[in-house]
Amino acid sequence: MPRQQRFKTRYPGVYYIMGKDIGTGKPEKIFYITYRKDGKVIEEKAGRQKQDDMTEARAARKRGDKIDAKVPTNKERREAEEAAKREKAKLPWTVDRLFEEYMAQRPENKKSLVTDRSRYNRYLKKPFGKKEPKDLLPLDVDRVRLKLLKTKSPQTVKHVLNLLTWIVNFGAKKSLCPGISFHIQKPTVNNTVTEALTPEQIQRLLKAADEHSNVYAGRMMKLALFSGLRRGEMFKLKWEDVDFERGFISIRGPKGGPDQVVPMNESAREVLKSIPESESEYVFPGQGGGQRKNISMPVNEIKRNAGLPENFRPLHGLRHTYASLLASSGQVDMYTLQKLLTHKSPQMTQRYAHLRDETLKRASDLAADIVNGAVNGKAEKVINLKSDE
Repeated sequence: MPRQQRFKTRYPGVYYIMGKDIGTGKPEKIFYITYRKDGKVIEEKAGRQKQDDMTEARAARKRGDKIDAKVPTNKERREAEEAAKREKAKLPWTVDRLFEEYMAQRPENKKSLVTDRSRYNRYLKKPFGKKEPKDLLPLDVDRVRLKLLKTKSPQTVKHVLNLLTWIVNFGAKKSLCPGISFHIQKPTVNNTVTEALTPEQIQRLLKAADEHSNVYAGRMMKLALFSGLRRGEMFKLKWEDVDFERGFISIRGPKGGPDQVVPMNESAREVLKSIPESESEYVFPGQGGGQRKNISMPVNEIKRNAGLPENFRPLHGLRHTYASLLASSGQVDMYTLQKLLTHKSPQMTQRYAHLRDETLKRASDLAADIVNGAVNGKAEKVINLKSDE
């Protein structure tokens, strides 16, 4: 390959060659500098005209810094970086170091990144951060688990210990360190609890929602009751996702899954139609018309005004109420309910199966009563299914 032509500049020891812009392919200057150090002539690339915003003057300043030993040569910099990598490779893979590597290899758009870092810093860093996985003992983990259970819910403790498990398993899978020789015991969590309101409580809730000064909070609670939408789904809901003509609502990434479409019943339509117009693209806009981040204070006020139980979760509980009412009606099968709730698997919908079973049992008991009535001569209680001849 022939040597490329060098073009001199007005600065000593600075020249450029003509190359091509990496993005557009258009001509671009690539600047080089030459200087002496320890009796040797050193030639280095200073940078590209567009990509590095390099000019003749900046290349000359960089050359001056190299001569004055303010900046190492490119070779010295590369050697220092390699040395640092070798030293780092000698460091033990502590839980702290594994956690940072584990986080670095996860997608940046993962919502759980912030939550996991908070859990690690609050609960795992102090007891385990400086240790290597091989030095962890079952007793150490048990102490942390039992201590956390005194003030935290089983679900929270399980999340914390799951994170510890993922960190050490990541290290073993990547051959960074040996794994642990024992199973990390997690607390048993009953996550099949459902929250459902009685007809009287629903009536009080609807009244309190209409009377509250925060229109968005009231409408959001009513929409959760009539549609089963999740809190985050309503926060992300845009007017372009609401199809009044066809009667459908598009849900963006429910629980991190693919977009879904759910039907819009008449009550949900009335709620959406009653929301005040604004310039925001969001149905329930937040500050400055952007996506809403929180609405806890007003929905909790509505809950208290309606006299609902203290442990009732305003929005998530209304989603449970929506599902429970459908399941207990006996008119909706579990597959349909799964699709309405946008559950990823039928197992997630099974928490409502007992409500449908109870309805079917009552229907079965009714059939038995009718048959027994016929046997006992109470034929008037038996429905005549025979057609007129």
